[in-house]
Amino acid sequence: MRDHSGPSPAAKMMQNSLPASPPPPPVTTAAEAEQLVAHLTQIMEALRLVIQEETDLLQAGRIETAKRLETSKSELARLYAAEIARFQTSHTFLMQTVPHRLPALRERHEGFGCLLQLNLRVLATAQAVSEGIIRGVASELARKAAPHTYGASGRAVPTPRTSHQPIALSRTS
Repeated sequence: MRDHSGPSPAAKMMQNSLPASPPPPPVTTAAEAEQLVAHLTQIMEALRLVIQEETDLLQAGRIETAKRLETSKSELARLYAAEIARFQTSHTFLMQTVPHRLPALRERHEGFGCLLQLNLRVLATAQAVSEGIIRGVASELARKAAPHTYGASGRAVPTPRTSHQPIALSRTS
């Protein structure tokens, strides 16, 4: 299990690639602490449902339908990142005021991490399949477009690799 006292490696990478923004204000009351945990739980559950739906759609090969979830997934991910940053800023105060709520939140967060790993594997598989299809189509088009010639021995001359033409796809059509 990862030490949750500091930012994750992904968070550190994001911090290095984005312009610095001021840290979120820390939680200062018990009511705010309860509200933060409840809101983070709600956002995580909503994001979990969207990612689960996307994963199911991708596994079923329904890529176009899965693409429609992109906007809501991005917005929920933005909210989640903001609340996680506030959680990290307020971690000590939360440990003092709502320690009973943190184990369930940690468990939910770990389950969420497992779902994200599955989602990333499914996305990588979909990308690999798509690239394989594109390469296959490009290869077949190049084979059909290549001139069929014979050498001095009367055998067919193989098409040189340099004769393959690149293909372009339009995402708008």
